Amino acid sequence: MNKFTNTIFYRYAMVAIACVVMGIAFNVFYVPNKLLSGGISGIAGILYYTMDLPIGIVSIILNIPLFILGYKFMDKEYLIGALYGMFVFSFALDFFSFLAELKPVHDTMLSCIAGGVMYGIGAALMYRVGGSGGGTDIIGAIVQKHYSISISTTGFIFNIGLLFVSSFLFGLEPALYTLLTMFVMTKTCNAFVIGFDFKKNIIIISDNPEPIAEAIIKIVGRGVTYLHGEGAFTHRQRDVLFVVAKLTQTAKIRSIVKDIDPNAFMIIHDVNDVFGRGFTLKASGPNFPRPLPPKDHHHEN
Repeated sequence: MNKFTNTIFYRYAMVAIACVVMGIAFNVFYVPNKLLSGGISGIAGILYYTMDLPIGIVSIILNIPLFILGYKFMDKEYLIGALYGMFVFSFALDFFSFLAELKPVHDTMLSCIAGGVMYGIGAALMYRVGGSGGGTDIIGAIVQKHYSISISTTGFIFNIGLLFVSSFLFGLEPALYTLLTMFVMTKTCNAFVIGFDFKKNIIIISDNPEPIAEAIIKIVGRGVTYLHGEGAFTHRQRDVLFVVAKLTQTAKIRSIVKDIDPNAFMIIHDVNDVFGRGFTLKASGPNFPRPLPPKDHHHEN
Protein backbone atom coordinates (compact mmCIF):
# COMPACT_ATOMS: atom_id res chain seq x y z
CA MET A 1 0.00 0.00 0.00
CA ASN A 2 1.65 3.24 -1.15
CA LYS A 3 1.81 6.53 0.69
CA PHE A 4 -1.06 8.06 -1.30
CA THR A 5 -3.35 5.13 -0.48
CA ASN A 6 -2.38 5.30 3.18
CA THR A 7 -3.23 9.02 3.26
CA ILE A 8 -6.64 8.48 1.67
CA PHE A 9 -7.43 5.58 4.01
CA TYR A 10 -6.42 7.64 7.06
CA ARG A 11 -8.52 10.58 5.93
CA TYR A 12 -11.64 8.48 5.35
CA ALA A 13 -11.14 6.59 8.62
CA MET A 14 -10.86 9.84 10.59
CA VAL A 15 -13.98 11.21 8.89
CA ALA A 16 -15.87 8.04 9.88
CA ILE A 17 -14.71 8.35 13.50
CA ALA A 18 -15.68 12.02 13.52
CA CYS A 19 -19.16 11.23 12.21
CA VAL A 20 -19.66 8.57 14.88
CA VAL A 21 -18.61 11.00 17.63
CA MET A 22 -20.96 13.70 16.31
CA GLY A 23 -23.80 11.21 15.86
CA ILE A 24 -23.48 10.01 19.46
CA ALA A 25 -23.27 13.59 20.79
CA PHE A 26 -26.38 14.59 18.83
CA ASN A 27 -28.49 11.70 20.12
CA VAL A 28 -27.24 11.67 23.70
CA PHE A 29 -27.23 15.40 24.42
CA TYR A 30 -29.09 17.26 21.67
CA VAL A 31 -32.25 15.25 20.98
CA PRO A 32 -33.49 14.82 24.59
CA ASN A 33 -33.34 18.60 25.06
CA LYS A 34 -34.57 19.59 21.58
CA LEU A 35 -31.25 21.24 20.79
CA LEU A 36 -30.16 21.88 17.21
CA SER A 37 -26.85 21.46 15.48
CA GLY A 38 -25.95 23.77 12.65
CA GLY A 39 -26.52 23.26 8.95
CA ILE A 40 -28.72 20.69 7.26
CA SER A 41 -28.79 18.41 10.30
CA GLY A 42 -30.31 21.35 12.17
CA ILE A 43 -33.20 21.48 9.70
CA ALA A 44 -33.53 17.69 9.95
CA GLY A 45 -33.66 18.08 13.72
CA ILE A 46 -36.54 20.55 13.48
CA LEU A 47 -38.47 18.13 11.24
CA TYR A 48 -37.77 15.33 13.72
CA TYR A 49 -39.02 17.35 16.69
CA THR A 50 -42.17 18.51 14.86
CA MET A 51 -43.01 15.56 12.56
CA ASP A 52 -40.97 12.65 14.01
CA LEU A 53 -39.10 12.13 10.71
CA PRO A 54 -35.77 10.25 10.95
CA ILE A 55 -32.94 12.77 11.11
CA GLY A 56 -30.41 10.81 9.04
CA ILE A 57 -32.73 10.02 6.13
CA VAL A 58 -34.06 13.58 6.04
CA SER A 59 -30.48 14.89 6.01
CA ILE A 60 -29.70 12.79 2.94
CA ILE A 61 -32.84 14.04 1.14
CA LEU A 62 -32.06 17.68 1.98
CA ASN A 63 -28.50 17.25 0.76
CA ILE A 64 -29.50 16.05 -2.72
CA PRO A 65 -30.11 19.52 -4.24
CA LEU A 66 -26.93 20.83 -2.60
CA PHE A 67 -24.81 18.10 -4.18
CA ILE A 68 -26.43 18.76 -7.54
CA LEU A 69 -25.48 22.41 -7.11
CA GLY A 70 -21.99 21.44 -5.97
CA TYR A 71 -21.52 19.22 -9.02
CA LYS A 72 -21.78 22.29 -11.22
CA PHE A 73 -19.39 24.47 -9.26
CA MET A 74 -17.00 22.27 -7.24
CA ASP A 75 -14.33 19.73 -8.18
CA LYS A 76 -15.07 16.00 -8.05
CA GLU A 77 -12.54 15.20 -5.33
CA TYR A 78 -14.22 17.58 -2.91
CA LEU A 79 -17.68 16.26 -3.76
CA ILE A 80 -16.69 12.62 -3.34
CA GLY A 81 -15.24 13.34 0.10
CA ALA A 82 -18.29 15.40 1.10
CA LEU A 83 -20.66 12.70 -0.19
CA TYR A 84 -18.86 10.07 1.89
CA GLY A 85 -18.96 12.27 5.01
CA MET A 86 -22.64 13.06 4.50
CA PHE A 87 -23.67 9.41 4.19
CA VAL A 88 -21.60 8.28 7.19
CA PHE A 89 -22.88 11.13 9.36
CA SER A 90 -26.50 10.53 8.33
CA PHE A 91 -26.09 6.83 9.09
CA ALA A 92 -24.59 7.63 12.50
CA LEU A 93 -27.49 9.96 13.34
CA ASP A 94 -30.08 7.22 12.82
CA PHE A 95 -27.97 4.27 14.00
CA PHE A 96 -27.40 5.83 17.44
CA SER A 97 -30.95 7.20 17.76
CA PHE A 98 -31.70 4.66 20.54
CA LEU A 99 -29.30 6.57 22.80
CA ALA A 100 -31.75 9.49 22.94
CA GLU A 101 -34.04 7.39 25.16
CA LEU A 102 -31.33 6.90 27.77
CA LYS A 103 -30.93 10.61 28.59
CA PRO A 104 -27.92 10.17 30.91
CA VAL A 105 -27.77 13.93 31.63
CA HIS A 106 -30.99 15.55 32.83
CA ASP A 107 -29.69 19.09 33.29
CA THR A 108 -30.12 21.05 30.06
CA MET A 109 -27.18 23.35 30.74
CA LEU A 110 -24.83 20.43 31.28
CA SER A 111 -26.16 18.81 28.11
CA CYS A 112 -25.38 22.00 26.18
CA ILE A 113 -21.81 22.05 27.44
CA ALA A 114 -21.11 18.31 27.17
CA GLY A 115 -22.86 18.02 23.80
CA GLY A 116 -21.10 21.07 22.41
CA VAL A 117 -17.69 19.79 23.51
CA MET A 118 -18.24 16.29 22.14
CA TYR A 119 -19.74 17.51 18.86
CA GLY A 120 -16.92 20.05 18.51
CA ILE A 121 -14.28 17.34 18.98
CA GLY A 122 -15.92 15.30 16.23
CA ALA A 123 -16.08 18.29 13.89
CA ALA A 124 -12.42 19.08 14.61
CA LEU A 125 -11.38 15.51 13.75
CA MET A 126 -13.12 15.92 10.41
CA TYR A 127 -11.73 19.37 9.61
CA ARG A 128 -8.17 18.43 10.57
CA VAL A 129 -8.07 15.92 7.69
CA GLY A 130 -9.91 18.20 5.27
CA GLY A 131 -13.16 16.25 5.52
CA SER A 132 -16.68 17.52 5.02
CA GLY A 133 -20.15 16.35 5.91
CA GLY A 134 -21.80 18.08 2.99
CA GLY A 135 -24.76 20.30 3.80
CA THR A 136 -24.10 24.00 4.15
CA ASP A 137 -20.36 23.32 3.78
CA ILE A 138 -21.06 22.93 0.06
CA ILE A 139 -22.87 26.26 -0.10
CA GLY A 140 -20.07 27.85 1.92
CA ALA A 141 -17.42 26.38 -0.38
CA ILE A 142 -19.19 27.71 -3.47
CA VAL A 143 -19.65 31.16 -1.93
CA GLN A 144 -16.01 31.24 -0.83
CA LYS A 145 -14.80 30.20 -4.27
CA HIS A 146 -16.77 32.88 -6.14
CA TYR A 147 -17.20 35.70 -3.61
CA SER A 148 -14.27 35.21 -1.16
CA ILE A 149 -16.65 34.96 1.80
CA SER A 150 -15.45 32.40 4.34
CA ILE A 151 -17.30 29.12 4.87
CA SER A 152 -17.70 29.92 8.57
CA THR A 153 -19.44 33.22 7.76
CA THR A 154 -21.93 31.51 5.46
CA GLY A 155 -22.57 28.84 8.07
CA PHE A 156 -23.04 31.48 10.77
CA ILE A 157 -25.70 33.32 8.73
CA PHE A 158 -27.52 30.05 8.06
CA ASN A 159 -27.43 29.07 11.74
CA ILE A 160 -28.83 32.44 12.80
CA GLY A 161 -31.83 31.66 10.61
CA LEU A 162 -32.16 28.27 12.33
CA LEU A 163 -32.19 29.96 15.73
CA PHE A 164 -35.03 32.24 14.70
CA VAL A 165 -37.05 29.25 13.47
CA SER A 166 -36.24 27.35 16.66
CA SER A 167 -37.37 30.23 18.87
CA PHE A 168 -40.64 30.48 16.92
CA LEU A 169 -41.40 26.74 17.13
CA PHE A 170 -40.05 25.78 20.56
CA GLY A 171 -39.76 29.06 22.42
CA LEU A 172 -36.95 31.45 23.25
CA GLU A 173 -35.35 29.38 26.02
CA PRO A 174 -34.60 26.25 23.90
CA ALA A 175 -33.25 28.55 21.17
CA LEU A 176 -30.89 30.19 23.66
CA TYR A 177 -29.72 26.77 24.82
CA THR A 178 -29.05 25.91 21.18
CA LEU A 179 -27.06 29.14 20.82
CA LEU A 180 -24.96 28.14 23.84
CA THR A 181 -24.40 24.69 22.38
CA MET A 182 -23.27 26.15 19.05
CA PHE A 183 -20.90 28.52 20.86
CA VAL A 184 -19.32 25.71 22.92
CA MET A 185 -19.08 23.50 19.82
CA THR A 186 -17.37 26.25 17.79
CA LYS A 187 -14.87 27.06 20.52
CA THR A 188 -14.05 23.40 21.08
CA CYS A 189 -13.68 22.74 17.37
CA ASN A 190 -11.34 25.71 16.93
CA ALA A 191 -9.26 24.66 19.93
CA PHE A 192 -8.77 21.12 18.63
CA VAL A 193 -8.13 22.23 15.05
CA ILE A 194 -5.54 24.82 16.06
CA GLY A 195 -4.20 22.80 18.98
CA PHE A 196 -3.62 23.54 22.64
CA ASP A 197 0.13 24.07 22.35
CA PHE A 198 -0.19 27.77 21.65
CA LYS A 199 2.73 29.76 20.28
CA LYS A 200 3.67 33.41 20.66
CA ASN A 201 5.30 35.69 18.11
CA ILE A 202 7.64 38.11 19.90
CA ILE A 203 9.22 41.20 18.35
CA ILE A 204 11.84 43.02 20.42
CA ILE A 205 13.37 46.44 19.67
CA SER A 206 16.26 47.21 21.98
CA ASP A 207 19.55 49.10 22.18
CA ASN A 208 21.13 45.84 23.41
CA PRO A 209 19.94 43.22 20.89
CA GLU A 210 22.96 40.93 21.04
CA PRO A 211 22.89 40.18 24.82
CA ILE A 212 19.13 39.61 24.63
CA ALA A 213 19.45 37.27 21.65
CA GLU A 214 22.27 35.33 23.29
CA ALA A 215 20.32 34.94 26.53
CA ILE A 216 17.20 33.72 24.71
CA ILE A 217 19.20 31.14 22.77
CA LYS A 218 21.21 29.85 25.75
CA ILE A 219 18.61 30.06 28.53
CA VAL A 220 15.30 29.47 26.74
CA GLY A 221 16.60 27.39 23.85
CA ARG A 222 14.69 29.26 21.19
CA GLY A 223 16.13 30.54 17.93
CA VAL A 224 16.34 34.26 17.21
CA THR A 225 16.23 36.06 13.87
CA TYR A 226 17.73 39.51 13.26
CA LEU A 227 15.50 41.83 11.25
CA HIS A 228 17.12 45.05 10.09
CA GLY A 229 14.98 48.09 10.87
CA GLU A 230 15.16 51.84 10.59
CA GLY A 231 13.43 54.47 12.70
CA ALA A 232 11.06 56.54 10.58
CA PHE A 233 11.73 59.71 12.59
CA THR A 234 15.41 59.36 13.51
CA HIS A 235 16.44 57.21 10.50
CA ARG A 236 18.58 55.30 12.95
CA GLN A 237 19.57 51.79 11.87
CA ARG A 238 18.96 49.06 14.42
CA ASP A 239 18.44 45.32 14.73
CA VAL A 240 15.00 43.99 15.57
CA LEU A 241 14.77 40.58 17.24
CA PHE A 242 12.15 38.14 15.98
CA VAL A 243 11.30 35.10 18.15
CA VAL A 244 8.59 32.44 18.02
CA ALA A 245 8.22 30.67 21.36
CA LYS A 246 5.90 28.34 23.18
CA LEU A 247 3.41 29.80 25.63
CA THR A 248 5.35 28.38 28.58
CA GLN A 249 8.53 30.13 27.41
CA THR A 250 7.02 33.58 26.94
CA ALA A 251 7.27 34.69 30.58
CA LYS A 252 10.97 33.75 30.68
CA ILE A 253 11.72 35.72 27.51
CA ARG A 254 9.85 38.72 28.89
CA SER A 255 11.91 38.49 32.08
CA ILE A 256 15.20 38.27 30.13
CA VAL A 257 14.35 41.34 28.06
CA LYS A 258 13.29 43.32 31.12
CA ASP A 259 16.48 42.45 33.02
CA ILE A 260 18.84 43.34 30.15
CA ASP A 261 17.01 46.36 28.79
CA PRO A 262 14.08 47.74 30.83
CA ASN A 263 13.43 50.29 28.07
CA ALA A 264 13.09 47.70 25.30
CA PHE A 265 9.99 47.81 23.11
CA MET A 266 8.36 44.38 22.90
CA ILE A 267 5.31 43.09 21.03
CA ILE A 268 3.79 39.68 21.86
CA HIS A 269 0.89 38.20 19.96
CA ASP A 270 -0.68 34.80 19.28
CA VAL A 271 0.40 32.51 16.45
CA ASN A 272 -1.92 29.74 15.25
CA ASP A 273 0.35 27.62 13.07
CA VAL A 274 4.12 27.23 13.31
CA PHE A 275 6.05 24.80 11.14
CA GLY A 276 9.76 24.00 11.05
CA ARG A 277 12.71 23.07 13.23
CA GLY A 278 12.01 23.24 16.93
CA PHE A 279 8.23 22.96 16.45
CA THR A 280 7.03 20.44 13.84
CA LEU A 281 10.56 19.18 13.12
CA LYS A 282 12.99 17.87 15.70
CA ALA A 283 15.86 20.07 16.77
CA SER A 284 19.26 19.11 15.40
CA GLY A 285 20.49 17.29 18.52
CA PRO A 286 23.55 18.77 20.23
CA ASN A 287 23.60 21.67 17.79
CA PHE A 288 20.48 23.14 19.36
CA PRO A 289 20.51 25.54 21.07
CA ARG A 290 23.43 26.86 19.06
CA PRO A 291 25.87 29.68 19.78
CA LEU A 292 24.82 33.12 18.62
CA PRO A 293 25.64 33.42 14.88
CA PRO A 294 27.27 36.42 13.23
CA LYS A 295 24.82 39.28 12.77
CA ASP A 296 24.96 39.12 8.98
CA HIS A 297 23.66 35.52 8.98
CA HIS A 298 19.99 34.59 9.06
CA HIS A 299 19.25 32.47 12.13
CA GLU A 300 16.15 30.29 11.76
CA ASN A 301 13.56 30.09 14.51
